[in-house]
Order: sequence, then C-alpha cells, then structure tokens
Amino acid sequence: MELNRRTVIAGAAAAGIAASTLGTGTAQAASDGRRPVKELFGTLADGTKVHRWSLANGGTRLKVLSYGGIVQSLEIPDRHGTYANVSLGYDNLAAYVAGTTFFGATIGRYGNRIAKGRFTLDGKSYQLSVNDGVNSLHGGAKGFNTKVWDVEPFTSGSDVGLHLYYTSVDGEMGYPGTLRTKVTYTLTRNGDWRIDYTATTDKATVVNLTNHTYYNLAGEGNGGIYDHELTIAASRYTPTDSGLIPTGELAKIAGTPFDFRKAKPIGRDIRAGHPQQVTAKGYDHNWVLDKGVTAKPEHIATLRDPASGRTLKIATDQPGLQFYSGNFLDGTLTGTSGRTYRQGDALALETQHYPDSPNQPSWPSTVLRPGQTYRTTTIHSFGA
Repeated sequence: MELNRRTVIAGAAAAGIAASTLGTGTAQAASDGRRPVKELFGTLADGTKVHRWSLANGGTRLKVLSYGGIVQSLEIPDRHGTYANVSLGYDNLAAYVAGTTFFGATIGRYGNRIAKGRFTLDGKSYQLSVNDGVNSLHGGAKGFNTKVWDVEPFTSGSDVGLHLYYTSVDGEMGYPGTLRTKVTYTLTRNGDWRIDYTATTDKATVVNLTNHTYYNLAGEGNGGIYDHELTIAASRYTPTDSGLIPTGELAKIAGTPFDFRKAKPIGRDIRAGHPQQVTAKGYDHNWVLDKGVTAKPEHIATLRDPASGRTLKIATDQPGLQFYSGNFLDGTLTGTSGRTYRQGDALALETQHYPDSPNQPSWPSTVLRPGQTYRTTTIHSFGA
C-alpha cells in the first residue's frame, strides 16, 4: 500500500540530500556471516549520516538503513541455491527521501489509514498530519519511515540482529504522548527474519507499527508477481470506501476474489471487476485473520513463486494483514538493479491492527496508555 501519488521528486537537492552515494565509506569489519557490518550509505542535507547495516545468518542476507529502519535488500536462495534480492528498493538515499512508496520501511506511529486524520481518545479530539488526500497514511507526512533511528547491533547465541530506537515527541504528526519505540530485526540460525516491536508512552495514544517491505520472490525488478501463489488464513476482510477507508463492515470473502484460504495465483482474480478491486486498482485491503489477536505469533500467510521455488511464510500475533498488490507502481521508479518497477511487480504483506481502528470502537483496540508496553512480533520464514 502506498500513496496514490505517482510522482517522485527528482534530484538530490529537491529531496533534501546533500550527498547520497551507495557504498560510500568503509565497512567497519569484514563480514563473517554473523557479525553485523556497518557502512556509510549517505548524508542528509542537515549533515546527519545514514548508515547501512549488513546481516547474514542461516542462508538469509539482510541490509538495513538507519534512515526509516528501511530494509534495503533481502536476499534468499532459490531451489538451486542461487541468491536474489526479493525486496524492492533504491540504491541511493535521495530516492528514499523523495519517495512515496514506503519501500522496506518501518511504519509508525500508525500503520495504514486514519479517516480524515482525526480520532477521539478519552473525550479529546486529535488532528493528525494528512498526507493521502484528506486522510492520514502511515503516520503522516513525516512518519517513522522518514526518521534516522539509533542502531545497536547484537549477536545472541546463534542469532544476529539490530536494535533500532526512535523517540517520537508529544504532538509529533499530531499524535499525543512521547512514544519511545524499539524495533528489533533478528536473523535466526534457520534464516528466519523476526521483527519485535515494543513501545511505551507517557500519555494515552494510539499505536500500530508494521513493516512495509515489497516482495517479489522471483527477484527484484524481475517481472510481476501475478503468478505467485498466496494463501491467507482469513475468512473476512474490511471493505473500503473510495478513499480506501474501511466502511466498518467485516465482509465474508467466500465466493469473492478476496478468498485466499486455499493457495491461488494472485493474478487469477485480480481483474475480476469486483467493485472493491475497481476502487483499489487491485488488492489493497485488510484481511481479518481468523485467529484474531494471539499471545504468540501464529502462521497466517504463505507466498510461493513456482518458477524459483522460493517461499515466504508469515507468522504474527496481530489480528490483521494488509495485502497490497503494487497497484500504483507505474514505471517511473528505478530500483536497486537499475530496472523500473511497474504495476504488479511486487506485493506487500503488512501485519497490523485494522486500518482506522481508532474510529471503530468495536474493533481490536490500538490504544496504549502510560504504564503499558506495546509488544508485537512478526516472523518471516523462507524456503525453496
């Protein structure tokens, strides 16, 4: 899911970048397959340095930017052992700063949309930053995807990873409370990519953190994803209005193009002409997971590319999954491979609470209060 705006600001100056050269600087240590490696990725106009961290473990290779907590590259092998980067992204900082696609980013304070950027909490109304027509999307114009995070590498037993920290001050993008956020990326001995989110606040607020990696299991820039087979363990979804805001209905998927309870190619029903698909130009909806909110992550989705054999399985404790089929990619963006991205060249699978939940009191709550700790985990498992 991205902004319905297709124009990316051209040029480093327009993007607010003083310098942005991929690979600038020297890695602090030679990669031994376990120890995170840090290098300079670019510099913002205010002089802030942005670094790229490289991790490898269990056959998975991950590159993460301190800017936005962005996954810049995710490499996994196919059935023949050949590696490919299966996530969309850019090779320079300027493109990330100018972009509106949220490639690979950590999303907050609130993933997905809030209607008209407004909600009421404990009798007080709040107006958020509006950045998607009249609505607020992914935390507003300067969400967590635009922030430079403090990064702390770690190794723990057979795991390797990064702790990322960001403090959002009271009133930032209109949200109440100072929110202290920690996101941990872990690569396990089995090559799983685990994301653990925690946050605390000093004032009642709403929180819905997620990751916005775009996947193409055939390899980034290597064609479309309509032949990918997808399974989602959900029998309902949340229909939306013309602004992609949920109507409040939890609609049954049986007999509709939204039924992914059994594996099917994404392209099979994507042009079925269902009114919801016409509005979204494909799939851009929240699936109501049958399991609901759970104490521990449970398997909820499987993605498979028959050609390469690569698979992605997702487990989460969250109640929702936003499936976005890359509808607004239009050939104007050039990725890390030098190839352009077109409609349907990737998809996002964002674990979350439902969009606009602050305005739907009957839905699982996204309210966080002082003394509470927000915790959620999503695990991505790869195979071939």
